[in-house]
Amino acid sequence: MEAYHHSRISFERELQQLEHDLLEMGARAESMVVKAVDSLVLLDSGLAHEVMESDDELDAQDLVIENSCLRMLALQAPMARDLRTIGTAMKMVTDLERVGDLAVDVAKISLKIEAELGATDFIDVRSMSNVALLMLRESLQAFVNRDLDLVREVCEKDDLVDQAYRDLRGQIHAYMRSNPEADVAASWLLLAIHHLERIADHAVNIAERVNFVVTGKLESLSKHRP
Repeated sequence: MEAYHHSRISFERELQQLEHDLLEMGARAESMVVKAVDSLVLLDSGLAHEVMESDDELDAQDLVIENSCLRMLALQAPMARDLRTIGTAMKMVTDLERVGDLAVDVAKISLKIEAELGATDFIDVRSMSNVALLMLRESLQAFVNRDLDLVREVCEKDDLVDQAYRDLRGQIHAYMRSNPEADVAASWLLLAIHHLERIADHAVNIAERVNFVVTGKLESLSKHRP
């Protein structure tokens, strides 16, 4: 019995470390998105390169967390909620790694628009990105606190991002019609806002996994998902 008690304490410490590592990775992914959006709005090549250089560190965190999860599964034989937590962590790192990749893609697009002598200041990219970033932050908070109310808030905000995406897309199309010489740069901007919309989708993925940890039910919580 004492051996089990010590083993359980050790396991709980590993779970706490896992959550800490996930939050650290989430903070890094969030920082990458912030810098990527800044590079797009300001057409700042220095910030764009910072985002790209950060990607290797995010990928390294992904591997560390995944290996930690696999070790816990192999050595601790977790059951029920602990097993759901570890499985969710493995899915979350995939979403966070993809968020980092999308941030890199946005940063690269800022370089392409700059090279085309294009503009991005005719739309309000931050209005959309701020909501997507809030969703990402809240999905991670929901995981730490096992907060189903926050899970619902994240999923509800997805509608706001989708509407912002449609609005910005319409504004870009109007700009392209009025400025056909800027079509190449504007088409890159269209792709950038699509990437930001996808970041919000990854936040929803994380929120849905938190719901699974708490309830044991793996279900779609977004209105737009089958």
